[in-house]
This record gives sequence, structure tokens and C-alpha cells, in this order.
Amino acid sequence: MEELTDDTFTGAVSGGTVLVEFGADWCGPCRMIEPVLEQIAAEMPDALTVAKLDIDANPRTARDLNIMSAPTLQLYKDGVLVAQMVGARPKGHLLAWLEPHL
Repeated sequence: MEELTDDTFTGAVSGGTVLVEFGADWCGPCRMIEPVLEQIAAEMPDALTVAKLDIDANPRTARDLNIMSAPTLQLYKDGVLVAQMVGARPKGHLLAWLEPHL
């Protein structure tokens, strides 16, 4: 899973379909969902890119996007936010959420 920063975020989401997890090291649900996101990334390498952004280390992006909870998942298509989900969910739920956008 690619790690994004305040400096790399805009470029990373500008092309293709990109799922970004906004989380933090102290966040238990973030640690729970990351292996699931790794699985999705491995299973769908041609459909989307999965990345994460540490909201503590990169507060500017989190603030600019009004990220208030961790984990928050945002799905971008060619730089446009098309879907958002707050909280950890099971893999099946995430796949059903992603499917209409792929």
C-alpha cells in the first residue's frame, strides 16, 4: 500500500482510481482494516490503487479534506472524490461499496 504525504497526495489521486485510507498509528480500527485493504489491493491491481495517509504526520491534507474520524476511506477517480466511508468495515462490505465505481 502506497504511503502518501501532504506533498504527494494531489498527484497520487489525480489519475486512475485510487482508494485512500486516512488513519493514524494510534487508531485500532485503522490497524484492523489495513490488512483487508492490502488484500483488496493485491486482488485488484488493475482496477485501483490503494494508498494510505497518516493524518498525524500530514495534518494539512486531513484538514483541507475535513477528515474528522479515522479511518476514513475516500475513493477518487481521476482526481475527483466519488465516494467516502467512515469507519472500519468487513471486506465484503468494502467490495460492495467499491463495485459501482470500478
